[in-house]
Formats: sequence, structure tokens, C-alpha cells
Amino acid sequence: MSDIRVRFAPSPTGFLHIGGARTALYNWLFARKNGGKLVLRIEDTDTERSTDESSKAIIEGLDWMGIHPDVGPYNQSEYLEEHKARAEQMVQSGVAYRCFCTKEELAAKREEAQGRKDTYMYDGKCASISLDESNKRAQNGEPFVVRLRVNREGKESVSFDDLVFGHIEVALVDIDDFVIVRTNGVPLYNLANVIDDHRDRISHIIRGADGLTNTPKQVLIYEALGWEVPLFAHMALTLDPSKAKISKRRHGEVVAVEFYRKHGFLPWAFCNFLALLGWSAGDDREIYETPEDLIEAFCIERISKSNSIFNYRKGDPKFITDPKALVINGAHLRSMPVESLFPHVKKWLEERDLWNPRWDHEEKEWFLNTVDLIRERYHILEDFTEQGAAYFTDDYPITQKAMKRIQKDPVLEKGFNLLAERYEKLEEFNLETTEQELRALCDDMDIKPGLLINGVRSAVTGQIKGPGLFQILETLGRTSVVRRLRAGSKLVGGENE
Repeated sequence: MSDIRVRFAPSPTGFLHIGGARTALYNWLFARKNGGKLVLRIEDTDTERSTDESSKAIIEGLDWMGIHPDVGPYNQSEYLEEHKARAEQMVQSGVAYRCFCTKEELAAKREEAQGRKDTYMYDGKCASISLDESNKRAQNGEPFVVRLRVNREGKESVSFDDLVFGHIEVALVDIDDFVIVRTNGVPLYNLANVIDDHRDRISHIIRGADGLTNTPKQVLIYEALGWEVPLFAHMALTLDPSKAKISKRRHGEVVAVEFYRKHGFLPWAFCNFLALLGWSAGDDREIYETPEDLIEAFCIERISKSNSIFNYRKGDPKFITDPKALVINGAHLRSMPVESLFPHVKKWLEERDLWNPRWDHEEKEWFLNTVDLIRERYHILEDFTEQGAAYFTDDYPITQKAMKRIQKDPVLEKGFNLLAERYEKLEEFNLETTEQELRALCDDMDIKPGLLINGVRSAVTGQIKGPGLFQILETLGRTSVVRRLRAGSKLVGGENE
């Protein structure tokens, strides 16, 4: 098995889950690190739950993350007839057999085992039926499932070496002749997966640890078919702070990739966060500025055997998701070249009808400088239109805390109006002159500069925090500042909430 080929094989039964996204990311990183290829297979054979909308959401989510498969996407259902034909070949060759036991018979045996407090296992009743008799009964329309004839000759266990968990061995006495084809003729997950992975020449199967229970059975299928067994690497699960597995049902949209796109995460920063949910390079590094940085550092043996924690607490008013995700995204927002951040902020503003075409041309320098100025305190793109709305529109919200500062002292009404008059008369409106005029006014009015500085900041931005006030004033420009000061003066008389 010389060529490295991995696959991501999601079921299209809902949105792209962050657990699935992490699996896709690890496979993609491993393929890129080793010059391999990533196959995207949509496992849509569960016709009752699979939807085209889910398939589309999965593909769009991966595309947003920057994970592009080398093969596919294709639907598993396209190969259903191949799966059926292979199962029939297995029956005819004797490595599998038809089981004609009825549901009632099996239920009675299961109940009997439970009465003895034993684990139920199929007793192999139909394993001794001759192929001729089996063929005749099938041709006569008698219902059946197909079971793998587990080969127990000369061995007591099935084993494989996992690249994360090491050597794993399961006693064959604990594995019965398990079903590989349903009564409706559709092969089950374990058989279909093995057939697809063999056809796709998959060399390494990187998936969640919840797949470990299926692996021994899949190894037995590979051996029964005489095929080379791929290498396995099972990733420990991601749990919430209460140690429950993260799930769509329990945690809602916060575990969907779409949630992060919708709230303004940078695609690569999101990937950076996902990579650290169960993997580290063995040092303290957490920020990987480019895909190339992470690809170079990625080593499959560094995947943790311990479950990772997605530190999300539902209903937390301070954090919309795991704080670490916000910290990592904020670090990327601040460190990437502002020219590289430009298209992300532009798209975000466009989607919210805040984009001004001049910022693409004659005022692009102003826009880039503004983005560079305000991004220092931001964590997600949403912050540009929430905390930073005042830089891009006159229709900006004023927070409750900012309103309290505006209404803190009645003297601010006069202060705002007098400052507006002084700013109108300035020959040059810049960092130095705006500060000089404000401090001179404070001296004339015998008030502390902090009172007016905090009030002005709150009035012209709607926020109590941000860059230095005089940087803000210079950025917003004389006309906008004067207009906002006069509008702010009318708010001073309101009740102090």
C-alpha cells in the first residue's frame, strides 16, 4: 500500500457537525502532509434520513473551511448494485451464508439469553445449511439476511494496530456471525464501507473512536474477501464540560459548522481551533497562521488518546461558543495582513448592506486603516458590525453602558455642543488638534478630561471601549464627529438608566 489515500465519509442526515468537520480536517492534513489524496464519499444509503439538502450543506461547509477533496464527492448509493453483487459472491464462495431465522425465532432466543443474564449471540443455526438448499430457499422467495461466516479456525482473536490507540485485539468468542445484508437485500454499513474503501484504494482510515466497535468486524470482512486491511487511526471523542458527547440534539446549532460561518469566524482560524480538539504538536503552540504551518506540524501519532473538551456552556451570555475558539479567531483577526483580512470584512459588510463601493477604490486606504485600527479588540467578523458599526454607518446602536456615560452628568450637554463648535472651526482636524481642543475646553469648563473623553467616545461610537479616542475622531472625520456630538447632546437630558 504505497499511495496515501484517505476518505471522509459523512452521512447526509443534517448539517456538517464540528465532530465530522474535525475528522475531515485531520484526513485532509494527513493527505497533504504525505502527498496523498482525500476522497469525499457521501454515505446516503439510509434513504429515510438522507437528504440532498444535507449533502449540499456538508459540501458547502467543507468548501468554506478550505477543505477540497481530490476525489469526489460521490454518493455511496451509486454503488449499491456493486455492494449487492459482492455480497452474493461472498455467499456463493462460502465466506458468508444466508440466515433464514425469523424475527420471532431470534427474539425468543434473545429473551432466553437475557433470562440467563447472558449476552445474546447468534448460535449459527443456518451456518450448516448447504449452498444448494440455501439457493433453492432464496429462489422460492423465503426471506433471509446474509451473515459473515466468522473464520475461527486456528485463531482465537481478531487484531489490528491502531495508529493512536496501539494494538487492539478482540476475542472471536465475543463476535457472532454478524449480519452484513438486510432482508431487503441492502448491505449494511460494515460491508458497504469495506467494499467502498477497497474500491477507493483507501490506505488509512482516520475516524472517531466511536467507530472502534465496527473495526474488528470490518477487519474480518477484509480477511474474508482476501483484501489488504488499511491502517486505522481512531480519534478520541469531543465531549462537553459535563462529559457528554457533543451532538446536534443536545447542543443545537453551536456544533454546526454553519454557526461559525454565520457568526463571522475566519475559515482557517476555525480549522486551527478544530485541529486542537484532540491534537497537539507536542509544544505550547496554538496559533497556526496558515494551512502550510499546520500541515508541516501535523503528525497523526500526536492525536490524543484522551477525549477533548468542547468548553461550551449553553446560555452563557459572555461566550457564544468555546472561549478558545474566540481567542484563536481573534488572534488570526489581529495577526493576518490587513490586505488579507479585507475581503472577509468586505463580504461581511456587503451581506449586511453596509458596504460602500468607494472603499474598494478611492477610499480603500481609509478603509484598510480603519479595519487595522479597530480589529485589536475584536474576536469575530460580527464584531465589525456590532461593536464597530459606527465606523461604517451613522445608524449605529448605543449600548446601555455607553448611554449611562452620555447621561452621567448634565454638563455634558453643553460640553458636546461647545466641542462641536470648536471642531468645526479647526483649520486641521487630526490626532493632535482634536486632543488639544478637547483638553482646552475641559480647562475652560473646569471639568475633568476623563468625563468628556468617556462621554464623547460613547456618543460617537456607541461603545465604552475601543481605540484611543483621538484616533477614533481622526478616523471618523470632522463632519461625522460634529454631527454625532450634537446628536449626543440631545441624549444627555434623558433619564440615567
